[in-house]
Amino acid sequence: MNIAELKFDENGLIPAVVQDAVSKEVLTVAYMNEESLKKTLETKETWFYSRSRQKLWHKGETSGNTQTVQEIRYDCDKDALVVLVIPNGPACHTGQYSCFSKESGGQVDGSRFDIINKLEAVIAEREAERPEGSYTTYLFEKGLDKILKKVGEEASEVIIAAKNRSHDELKWEAADLLFHLLVLLREQKLPLDEVLTVLKERHEK
Repeated sequence: MNIAELKFDENGLIPAVVQDAVSKEVLTVAYMNEESLKKTLETKETWFYSRSRQKLWHKGETSGNTQTVQEIRYDCDKDALVVLVIPNGPACHTGQYSCFSKESGGQVDGSRFDIINKLEAVIAEREAERPEGSYTTYLFEKGLDKILKKVGEEASEVIIAAKNRSHDELKWEAADLLFHLLVLLREQKLPLDEVLTVLKERHEK
């Protein structure tokens, strides 16, 4: 990235939209100056400029909830940034996965696959916040071997349901398999978008 090409405002700042590189959820919006952007590029972790404190701050310096930078993009006017990160814990100072509320007065997306996007976001939130008593938290805390075991178990259940020609059973088992696959993708830091891209490429051959 050529920082000299960017257009900082009259205060030497540029807005930075921080986005989860895997789930694509927007985590927070902050500001960077030239120095904090350089530190972000050098350390591969997010650094911002606090307008209220008038100084640089390293995300996660006190909380431990750092953000590992995967990519930084700028818009066509070169006056705004999108910072794609792997969050190492909640992004918000309140302990929430994202600084943005889920409340919305708009219409619900009618896409038949909208639930996949919502489920992916919830799984990302569970990984960051680790709420006590959550099954998803349990899976992440047990780690890869446990997640893989559950994927194998659910795949077997899908096979059994299909052999039994039980549509109701197959429906539930397929849903469980899909959930555990999404957890596995999150644990591996592999965006669902990349899987869908491969699926599309194979379908087009």
